[in-house]
Amino acid sequence: MFNLKVKSGGKKISYLPLSISLKYFVDEKKLEVSLHNLEKIFNIRFSNLQIKNFLSKETIEISATKKEGKPDSVIIIKVKLDDSFSPDYFRNHLAGFLASIESEQVKNLHIFIPGYEIFKKYFDSEEYFYQTFIEGILFGNYNFDKYKIDRKKRRNLSLYFYADNRKKLNQAISTALVVMEGVNFTKDLQNEPGSALTPDIFAGRIREALTASDVKVTVFNEKEIKKRKMGGLLAVGMGSSNPPRFIKLEYDGSGKSKKSRVKTIALVGKGVTFDSGGISIKPAKDMGEMKADMSGAAVVAGTILAAAKAKLPVKVKGFIPAAENMPSGSSMRPGDIVITSSGKSIEVDDTDAEGRMILSDALHYASGQKPDVIIDLATLTGACVVALGEFVAGLFTKDEKLATELYSKGLKTYDRVWRLPMWDEYNELIKSDVADVKNVGGRWGGAITAAKFLEKFVDKNISWAHLDIAGPAMANNFNNYTKKYMTGFGVRLLFDFLANSGK
Repeated sequence: MFNLKVKSGGKKISYLPLSISLKYFVDEKKLEVSLHNLEKIFNIRFSNLQIKNFLSKETIEISATKKEGKPDSVIIIKVKLDDSFSPDYFRNHLAGFLASIESEQVKNLHIFIPGYEIFKKYFDSEEYFYQTFIEGILFGNYNFDKYKIDRKKRRNLSLYFYADNRKKLNQAISTALVVMEGVNFTKDLQNEPGSALTPDIFAGRIREALTASDVKVTVFNEKEIKKRKMGGLLAVGMGSSNPPRFIKLEYDGSGKSKKSRVKTIALVGKGVTFDSGGISIKPAKDMGEMKADMSGAAVVAGTILAAAKAKLPVKVKGFIPAAENMPSGSSMRPGDIVITSSGKSIEVDDTDAEGRMILSDALHYASGQKPDVIIDLATLTGACVVALGEFVAGLFTKDEKLATELYSKGLKTYDRVWRLPMWDEYNELIKSDVADVKNVGGRWGGAITAAKFLEKFVDKNISWAHLDIAGPAMANNFNNYTKKYMTGFGVRLLFDFLANSGK
């Protein structure tokens, strides 16, 4: 793709050679008049057929080439504010647009952001409205081609954004750049093959990236994990020749806050660097996707990286249990009983329900740090994808306020979540005759029983939410920026939650 240089454009526009200008129009009543005005402004000419087609309901795009002294190409997009419009519109459109010009010899791209007033009901602030445009461009520029021998050399592309409020635009650009750095770091980790991202390498990659951004990173090796009696993590990892790791991240931006006390937010992420299913081995078809079974952990790392880069006035702790779930002579077996660091025992009914087992130790450890809120993320269950589809995460919590916050942040960022019940009757399905809890609850309500399992390892006095991101973490065809690669879902949601946690 491109080496991007993103900046806000000034009042005086200077068009260098090989430039494209992109403009959006909303008011269909004034569309024809606006087109003729643009012909004068850009010194271009649309044909009568182009104008007629553009004024029809079906056509949404019109373009023309320049005369001297103006951009080489002008592209105009018609935006319909109907039931299909969403806060993701510009992010999604620009992600697709940038990918579409990858092979063009363009060097400068001028994007004119329409006035905020008409879009006010879809966005909670003018600044965030602008931010979605920059995020779209950065999403569209993502590529994971490090293993290709014929990968293309990146070309330079200068991007100029124009908006009514340049001060807010500059802030939106600054925020989008750090948020998307966190998203892209997450995606890079998700898209790595399992052989190149063992638990130890995973910990090293996180340490290298986050330590440079004033985040304290502590890694427990297998000896320290045994010392802390993290039986769930040890049981899942013992079938692999690559031993488990436990990664602790600490970012303290409380000194940047004007408040006397800042909440401590704990983020916990499932870090199964490859999941074969263990003895309960998965079918071969699509097993390769399980290189991304550490997506929850990658989101935790990417979110804290973005928070530190943005110098958010928050206090965040991250906890990542990392293990590889492999079948071997030393693997845990169905029927095993595992003692976790909390002292609670788990009956292993299915070795492919391993994520909740490593999270049992991580959630207990996080609870011991006494944060105000714990949010865990995990590609935990296929059942959640069956229930909600590929583009939305399951939200599980008994805290009404936390549920409302995460749901609203999901609608804003389009990292959407949907709440499922946490009624105690579901505990009946994970009762064990030989242990404190069983690691699967049978066919019915699988995503819910997994969440109820996790609940048993969280301090009841701490506000807690579980996000099952098994669907939206994986590549899907629902928009332009999730089609090819693992998606980084959750970073933008959690960043916005952290940025507003003190409000």
